[in-house]
Amino acid sequence: MTPLLEVAGLSKRFGGLVAVKDLALTVGGGEVVGLIGPNGAGKTTAFGLISGSLVPDAGEIVFRGHSIKGLPPHRVCALGMARTFQIMRPFPRLTVVRNVMIGGLGRHPHPAAAEARSRAIVDELGLGAKADHLAGSLTLAERKRLELARALATEPVLLLLDEVMSGLGERETETLVREIRAINARGIAILLIEHVMRAVMSLAQRIVVLDGGERIAEGRPATVANDPRVIEAYLGDERLV
Repeated sequence: MTPLLEVAGLSKRFGGLVAVKDLALTVGGGEVVGLIGPNGAGKTTAFGLISGSLVPDAGEIVFRGHSIKGLPPHRVCALGMARTFQIMRPFPRLTVVRNVMIGGLGRHPHPAAAEARSRAIVDELGLGAKADHLAGSLTLAERKRLELARALATEPVLLLLDEVMSGLGERETETLVREIRAINARGIAILLIEHVMRAVMSLAQRIVVLDGGERIAEGRPATVANDPRVIEAYLGDERLV
């Protein structure tokens, strides 16, 4: 079966720094894949290359059977890929629902339809009571949910999540894990960057590990967690199994 996303030989250099080197990975339809590694491993750069905000120096990116290498982010999004950002930048003087509508208008050009869809997403993610509040008034956990809601409003088939659980408490993390699992249950594939290892282990069917811009391991969570190269490069005392 052809993967939903297939990346091969992907490389990116910034001056003398090789941020991503010869990266290969796949995401199947409806699959959850974790992308982990130490800070500076090249994970967010890989997201930028895949989603179109960065142009690769080499390699190929195939999404839904078509090359998207070099396409700008809005065209990649229109094809069914959406991403969140580690540094969240909502429109603070717009309401929560208006922030989500900005993404929804791409699929539902009529404002009433876009608003109805956006309110449904906001409710789904537990922000219904804050739908008409200004985004600038939200807590960190609420802003994380808003970031996720804005991506979902584009109606993706593949969702790239960049550290959506960083900075959250244990209970908030557990709630977000359940919500992400519910999103995936609807058939939306997920490529997940995350440092909260228990969340990655519970969500991902497969994990890809980067170090120094290169893939050093790939496999099922239990296998990766016991790989000596991964333990040395990243997990250390956080080894879970």
